Amino acid sequence: MNSALQSSVMLQGFVTGGGLIIAIGAQNAFLLAQGVRRQYHWPIALLCSLSDALLICLGVLGMGALISESPMMLELARIFGALFLFYYGYRALRSALQPGGLDMASRGAGSLKSALLTTLAVSLLNPHAYLDTVVLVGSIATQYGDSLRYWFGAGAVLASFSWFLMLGMGAPKLAPLFRNPRAWRLLDSLVCLMMWGIALSLVL
Repeated sequence: MNSALQSSVMLQGFVTGGGLIIAIGAQNAFLLAQGVRRQYHWPIALLCSLSDALLICLGVLGMGALISESPMMLELARIFGALFLFYYGYRALRSALQPGGLDMASRGAGSLKSALLTTLAVSLLNPHAYLDTVVLVGSIATQYGDSLRYWFGAGAVLASFSWFLMLGMGAPKLAPLFRNPRAWRLLDSLVCLMMWGIALSLVL
């Protein structure tokens, strides 16, 4: 097969995947907040990438059509996703109302296990993630046929790894800014509004 065609399809997958992943969402907000805290941001970035890669692969392999045809699966994901995002938004709001800066031990995930479980929740309990990766990326990939859809999926996976690793690398550099309690409260407030906004969109 023409390597130039394969590269072109992979690039299209990279651009498509990047456009969906870079849009601010629950994963990005959680990774950014933990990266600023310098708490487990590399394991979180890797798990975000692996979760997206799994969903993209499922979509490329044809699961997108199955999920889109199962209203019950989407409804369950919508309900549990909304409940979790409301709860996480409440935690962020409570953190924003507390005094202090970045060095507060009570902020963020208390342990690596807690951080990874929260990462899985924001990655896999959010129906938007399924719609963007499994359904949308999977549907676009099928248009390239059996031989090229895997190249499209590979490009989308590469975009996911690139973005989350870059975010994990860049977020800690913002830590000096968030020594200021006002900046930290602003970040927590934005995370709260973002989580509640996504949850509200799921409910409506």
